[in-house]
Amino acid sequence: MADNHDHDTSVEDLKRRRFLTGVTAGFGAVGVGIAVTPFVLSMQPSERAKNAGAPVFFDYSKLEEGRLVKVEWRGKPVVILRRSPEMMQGLDEIKDNLADPNSLESAQPTYAQNNQRADSARPEVLVMEGVCTHLGCSPVEKLALGPDPEMGADSKGGFFCPCHGSKFDLAGRVYKNVPATTNMAVPPYKYVDDVITIGEDDGRTA
Repeated sequence: MADNHDHDTSVEDLKRRRFLTGVTAGFGAVGVGIAVTPFVLSMQPSERAKNAGAPVFFDYSKLEEGRLVKVEWRGKPVVILRRSPEMMQGLDEIKDNLADPNSLESAQPTYAQNNQRADSARPEVLVMEGVCTHLGCSPVEKLALGPDPEMGADSKGGFFCPCHGSKFDLAGRVYKNVPATTNMAVPPYKYVDDVITIGEDDGRTA
């Protein structure tokens, strides 16, 4: 009788161990599922990432003379500035102070490689990446003409980088003797009536 009792007990113990092992494994699998799900979801591209390369549209007809707005394209700030006649005149007056006044060493479409660095159809409108070409900081706009503590006593307006002191004029052209050595970049863009499409220019060169 004792042998039969011991045998029955061993069988019950074995069943119990198998049951507990199965339950533990089940909870382990659930735990893995919980841990993996957020990771998988985090790998899904965000809507912002999907649209990172898409063109951006802006109706510049609502932009007043002498005013500036910023939009985002490919994760970068893009400056849109509608320059006044006084601002445009200043672009000619400071060329001797610039490192690359003719934009020979800088990045811009061919149709923006001019004194205004703009489409000749609307030369007063500047479309430019608002990124310093030194180390990628965001320069501060200095739109007022006249004495400025960062831009100088006879400032014609421009952009000042607070990180290391680089200066650019109102066409994004870099001054001499500052850390940055190239002009701020101009992205491809085109006009459809009064709407600027940033990121597309249909491959045109003029």
